Amino acid sequence: MICIRHARRALMGAACTIALLASGVALATPTMMPLPRVASFDGGMLPLGGGVRVSWDQGRPTPLLERAASRFATRLSMLSAPRAGVAPVLVHISVEEDPAYLSVREKEHYTLQVDANGVVLKADGPAGVLHGLATVLQLVEKTPQGDALATGSIDDTPRFSWRGIMLDVSRHFLSVETVERQIDAMELTKLNVLHWHLSDGTGFRVESRLYPKLQAVGGHHQYYTQAQIRAIVRYASDRGVRIVPEFDVPGHTLSLLQAYPSLAAQQPVPLTQAWLKTCQTKFGDGGSTTSCGKGVNLNNSAMDPTRPDVVHFVAGLFGEMGGLFPDRYFHSGGDEVVSKQWTTNPQIAAYMKAHGYADAPAMQAAFTAAIQKVLASKGKIMMGWDEVSEAPIPADVVVEAWRGSKWIASATKAGHPVVVSSGYYLDLLRPSREHYAVDPTDVQGEGSHGDAGGKDDPFAADPTLPPLTPEQEKLVLGGEAPLWSEVVTDEMTDARLWPRSAAIAERYWSSRDVRDIDDMERRLPGVYAELEALGLEASQNRARMIARLTPANITPLTVFTDVTVPVMNYALNKLNGPNSDKMLSAPVAIAEPDSFIGIRFNALAARYGAGDHASEADLRSMLTMWQANDAAYATIATTPDLQLARPVSQRLAALATTGLEALEAGRHSRAWREKAQAQLAEQDAAFASCATHASSLKEPLPPSGLLISIVPGLHALVNTAR
Repeated sequence: MICIRHARRALMGAACTIALLASGVALATPTMMPLPRVASFDGGMLPLGGGVRVSWDQGRPTPLLERAASRFATRLSMLSAPRAGVAPVLVHISVEEDPAYLSVREKEHYTLQVDANGVVLKADGPAGVLHGLATVLQLVEKTPQGDALATGSIDDTPRFSWRGIMLDVSRHFLSVETVERQIDAMELTKLNVLHWHLSDGTGFRVESRLYPKLQAVGGHHQYYTQAQIRAIVRYASDRGVRIVPEFDVPGHTLSLLQAYPSLAAQQPVPLTQAWLKTCQTKFGDGGSTTSCGKGVNLNNSAMDPTRPDVVHFVAGLFGEMGGLFPDRYFHSGGDEVVSKQWTTNPQIAAYMKAHGYADAPAMQAAFTAAIQKVLASKGKIMMGWDEVSEAPIPADVVVEAWRGSKWIASATKAGHPVVVSSGYYLDLLRPSREHYAVDPTDVQGEGSHGDAGGKDDPFAADPTLPPLTPEQEKLVLGGEAPLWSEVVTDEMTDARLWPRSAAIAERYWSSRDVRDIDDMERRLPGVYAELEALGLEASQNRARMIARLTPANITPLTVFTDVTVPVMNYALNKLNGPNSDKMLSAPVAIAEPDSFIGIRFNALAARYGAGDHASEADLRSMLTMWQANDAAYATIATTPDLQLARPVSQRLAALATTGLEALEAGRHSRAWREKAQAQLAEQDAAFASCATHASSLKEPLPPSGLLISIVPGLHALVNTAR
């Protein structure tokens, strides 16, 4: 029997071999993510291939549960090949009623028993049924006799009730189909909140019948109709996913102000006809949208909070939008208001002085309080970025801590429920292992949130903070992984969200002491493969992008992007430039933050460096492939984007040569070692240039935006060479 008890990592009897997991001995356990609270496997297998038959042991199932069972049967057939003579798997489900389904108080606990007689799933509510069926899919194993379910028992419940993804569809619009694919993957990894960022400076993305100019002008021809919104909400509800909408005010409102310019703090509003006329007068007859729009910060424009019609407008908008989204929580933004939007307007400055507002944040606090009352009057609970915690607002307002540990501590101290997104920003393009190391309740220590880049780094940790008290920890509802889409297209979304969101899902679900990063990385490729088998299109889209760039020969670019990763911590945004999409058609758009091939190479090289030379053949095979790839890449590098990445391809080949030389027996000269160390130092410097947000702003960056993922392994090989 193989047992896992993550609540205490305790042994469950003499037969339990969990101690082997800690020692690194591989066990034949299913590849699960997130790991259950308690799991025990006996080594048996239940054959698949004859379909599935679901029976409900307590009353008639609701239509929602019937659809869940049908979806489960379809997915199981996608993961297992049919076999003649195999009986259907019997799945017995018992479920209690849960009036709190699709709320932060819903019942998510379930138990599973899988044996030769079939599957028994008992759940405290519909959410538990969905989670249990998702776990069953992760028990599918390939055996010499055919596909089968690993047999054993599971008792599972999540650690946090709020386990989310934040999806920005303003900067780059996403199709309905793409949004639905992410919801499917959320169900399979037990994530339960989609925070949908539907408005920003670049676009307002929902049809408004009350204010139709919002989509006609601010939507730029890309928005969701109200019918589409309702359909997506139903789709998500079926899969146990709540949708919390965000309409950001009073900042990040350029698209809204382009539609209704009278609400703006600064006149004329950038990129409106009045603004273009002013700009063209300044520049003469040569003025154009391109020349006048150069350098415009699409995030800066803010509403004028001194105008009574602004609050009236927001009340009407939030009332209409709130009717489309049944969730109790409504995210009103509140972040990054540029003070000069208000202080440089003479009328607003005079208003501030007359009403005793010492500065712009003080006036924003009053505006936030007014918006909270608007939402409360419509039956909604306000949620906002951590700036809202500085306003006089009720304790039930949920604070989303995005700027670091300080705001988790201060908001919980003030009695606010907190959702943590600091440390989980997917658009920072950090690998899974860095996000996985962050716990929502950890407020101490270097790297606990953000990248600890110093006092000027907005994502830095604060090691001076005391730990959260037990009362404060209870106020941490969970976390969200945001994906801002400045450098993300519809085609890139699956690969930018996953598989990292699966690793983060485990952080939100599993026990606090599930922290083995190497084990997570071992499981992650299998989880990713299952998500793709069940509907994600990351590999398909990646192959399509490669074929578009190199239609005559896809192999060199495929090999190259398999072993490179994008620069981190907004370095890619810097290379892309403001209001630009130039990096979206480059090789860096194809490379993923987790290079599974690089991870495997680095692990094998570490083992080789520790004296285990059984991996030498695999290391040689990979290094030989990378050494030869540059010559092939040179033949397909016929566009500026591909040529920009050629120096990285050349360095990869040179590093591969050094790695092969390090594997050669015999004495390595001092000159060889100095050359190797210089090569690695150059790559270390490339990683250091984007190691923090602060460094990415000031250090020279690789122009292609690509880093070589096998550098740690090469360090191990060079250090081993004699």
